[in-house]
Amino acid sequence: MRTALACRLPAWLIAVCAAALVALPSPAQAEVTEIKVAEQYGIGYLPLMLMEEQKLIEKHAKANGVPDLKVGWAKFAGGNVMNDALLSNSLQFASGGVAPFVTLWGRTRGNLDVKAVAAIDSMPLYLNTRNPNVKALKDFSDKDRIALPAVKVSIQAMTLQMAAEKTFGDGQQGKLDPLTVTLSHPDAQTALLSGQSEITAHFGSPPFQYQQLKNPAIHTVLNSYDVLGGPSTFNVVWTTSKFRTENPRIYDAFVKALDEAIAQINADRKAAAEAYLRISKDKDTVQDILAMLNDPAIVFTTTPQNVMKYVDFMLKTGSIKVKPDSWKDLFFPNVHALPGS
Repeated sequence: MRTALACRLPAWLIAVCAAALVALPSPAQAEVTEIKVAEQYGIGYLPLMLMEEQKLIEKHAKANGVPDLKVGWAKFAGGNVMNDALLSNSLQFASGGVAPFVTLWGRTRGNLDVKAVAAIDSMPLYLNTRNPNVKALKDFSDKDRIALPAVKVSIQAMTLQMAAEKTFGDGQQGKLDPLTVTLSHPDAQTALLSGQSEITAHFGSPPFQYQQLKNPAIHTVLNSYDVLGGPSTFNVVWTTSKFRTENPRIYDAFVKALDEAIAQINADRKAAAEAYLRISKDKDTVQDILAMLNDPAIVFTTTPQNVMKYVDFMLKTGSIKVKPDSWKDLFFPNVHALPGS
């Protein structure tokens, strides 16, 4: 039944108004008003630390027509708990090593379709020990305990399995798994350097691995670049296809914020080192952190590097059941033009 006002309006005017309403863009309220982003410990997360401190996601969201986006940040020690948070929708962007991401990509094919937004960096990961008798993987014994962010799930755990297979033979990738212990990098470092803990080794990341080597009792057993046969992506950021589809402006804002943060680091490494110390509260010196950032092996980039070597190994050992056609199957289209691998 038409209203009295509608009865007084010409039919052509009613049609024009209706068409105009349909043509209006969706309001910002159609996208979520609050998101939560995960980060972990270490230099590998410096771009995210800058994004948080400078509110870069909020800045780009406002430019995209989402003016009041609230961005919360959560610190995780490893990818396993983070993946659970993403699946429960209490987290919108996860960040971490390639292995926990690929694990979730495999688990969510055909439903949530988790994919990576971009790489964050390529960095070597060192397995350090205080045991003077351990010169190679074969020297570890039941008396050793190797700390890493998440047993069997983290990129360190997966790299250790890859190295174990090379050392002990096919089917022996899990030979050292019983020696591994889940600890955050800061806790693992404290335990290793104390000399009073069961922890005799730590498969870490920058800056922890470099700080440990200042102690003459600590030496490196393994470098992830040697295992992978060259430089490889350490960290990526991932989310669900559902979130990206329903929140295109926020997703775009995140991508632009990440690009801006990485550009800042690459433009001024000294300022980046100062920012890392300021935000992380690390007690190291600017000179030491700057030396790490200037290491040619450490590169901040959104380009995926050697990701498929992890995928192939995880497929071979049953960690995932589906083989992607290429690295592009793992990532959203915004990075497809990059020379990934």
